[in-house]
Amino acid sequence: MTTGNMAIHDEDKIDCHNHVFDPARFPYREDTVYRPSGQEIGTAKQFLRVMDAHGVRHALLVGPTSGYRTDNRCMLDAIAQAPGRFKGIAVVDNDVSREALVALKGGGVVGVAFNPAMEGAEVVTGAGALLDLLADLDLFAQIQVVGDQLVELIPTIERMRTRVLIDHCGRPEVGGGLNQPGFQALLRLADGGRTVVKLSGWQKISQQDHPYEDVQPYVRELLRTFGADACVWGSDWPFLRAPVRLDYGPLLTLFAEMVPDAGQRRRVFWDTPRRLFKFGG
Repeated sequence: MTTGNMAIHDEDKIDCHNHVFDPARFPYREDTVYRPSGQEIGTAKQFLRVMDAHGVRHALLVGPTSGYRTDNRCMLDAIAQAPGRFKGIAVVDNDVSREALVALKGGGVVGVAFNPAMEGAEVVTGAGALLDLLADLDLFAQIQVVGDQLVELIPTIERMRTRVLIDHCGRPEVGGGLNQPGFQALLRLADGGRTVVKLSGWQKISQQDHPYEDVQPYVRELLRTFGADACVWGSDWPFLRAPVRLDYGPLLTLFAEMVPDAGQRRRVFWDTPRRLFKFGG
């Protein structure tokens, strides 16, 4: 192990985008659009071993559209079985009750995921009542967009009272440049002080192999504009639909190379997610 890798291993870290799949204990929904299998399956026990091997203290689990969608039992079980290690982002229907959200929050959920990238902008624009509930309960609205979708969503996001998590760097079109409308709309959200960006999913966005050089300018601009107090890192483990092999360690090392300043890196890796999602030590 190189000196640089040793340093990363010893740094406190929180992984803010990942999933757990345990179909043997929690079968997938019959109507799921995709059934993760083989190396895509990653149980909570398996993920904890990965985390421990790389010095990752906590993780923010994201309820996946694939396999489970609004069935959050697998994620909630993982949170319960590893006290203090995990928090969660749930997937719910827009007409979910306040009581159900309160129960999810009691189970370690800190936000609700919206996926316009797969379901269209109306999943957010038509969620006014749910967004109000999230604000009342101090839960995040996590939003995954692609391309220029954010342009249409900006009026709704600006009216929200809840805090916003933007997935995977906003998933810009890497060939479109920093001035593409969707990415510029994301940068403008930094002014409101309620938006946090996940510096994750580089492998989803890039048209290249590791080290995803075509994505790096977007990461740098997001970190420059939002600052380390409004950016978090995520691996996207266990890498659903990955076209090539991906491993956890190289992703951590790449982020360390992208953010060589140890103080700034600590804020992204640890201070900011610990504060936002109320993790312990």
